[in-house]
Amino acid sequence: MTDTTTAADPPSGGPAPASTERREALGRALRNPLVGPLAALLFAIVVFTVTTDTFATAGNASLILQQSIVIGTLALGQTLIILTAGIDLANGAIAVLGTIVMAKWVFDGGDPLLALLLGMTVTIALGTVSGLLVTRLGLPPFIVTLGMLTVVYALARLYSGSRSYSVSEPLLRIWGQGTTVGGVRITWGTLLLIVVFSAFWFALAKTSWGRHVYAVGNAPESARLVGIKVNRTILSVYVAAGALYGLAAWQALGRIPNADPNAYQTANLDSITAVVIGGTSLFGGRGSVVGTLIGALIVGVLRSGLTQAGIDNLYQDLATGVLVIVAVSLDQASRRRAAR
Repeated sequence: MTDTTTAADPPSGGPAPASTERREALGRALRNPLVGPLAALLFAIVVFTVTTDTFATAGNASLILQQSIVIGTLALGQTLIILTAGIDLANGAIAVLGTIVMAKWVFDGGDPLLALLLGMTVTIALGTVSGLLVTRLGLPPFIVTLGMLTVVYALARLYSGSRSYSVSEPLLRIWGQGTTVGGVRITWGTLLLIVVFSAFWFALAKTSWGRHVYAVGNAPESARLVGIKVNRTILSVYVAAGALYGLAAWQALGRIPNADPNAYQTANLDSITAVVIGGTSLFGGRGSVVGTLIGALIVGVLRSGLTQAGIDNLYQDLATGVLVIVAVSLDQASRRRAAR
């Protein structure tokens, strides 16, 4: 009897060829949801490095990192809410009000530590109110936070008297301080951002609270049937987001020691952009804080690169809006394919 088995055709049931294993490993790597955002970030860096003379400098890299701190922290809070299939249109306004409360209290002779605590209390309280309106009254998050956006911006102007307040207290400016590494200035705010993202990555990936957040966003009724307290989970997310907005307010005073009621008017759009292009689904239940961090860097790189290319701010906002629409469209298409 002739043996027809050859080296090119391994016996049935034998180990898969090394090339097949490599292809499968590559396929798994490419399916990682972080691959797309990372590729977009690298592509943007390359494009702006080639098209401008000042983008690829240590000074500009430092500036991008500093600009990404506040948006990154706001986007982290936005991520928590979007994971539960909600959205927060008022996060930038809440942070601005937090800066006004902190700065005005010190300006009027108050204690800086008390000013910080008051500002954080205000942002947490506003996040809690939004959460209660969503969970107790069953109002849509879009409507709740749209109304909160208008209310909070009005409160910021009323409380500040429509004026800005400079900040000189070291406690309120601490996150703008830092050190220089390889010609790039690294502020304490940047390090704090990494610590906070790491803490929430752990909370979402390794704790029951995180599993509940994903379950509620993916299928709230199923989550309820298995014993998850859906309303309590959603409320905790809004409270945590409010605390993050207060932290963003503190970081903002470190970056620019001036509390202005007209600041960060596009922060809500920028934070949503960071979350969505970072791979978190607007329909809830899918995403990661690592993707959001990459998304925040993409927003910072785009803003910086387009500015240095001489693109008007209006066109920058247009490009940001288009990015959101494209990212949501791709996410919807991905969900439809997965449902087939």
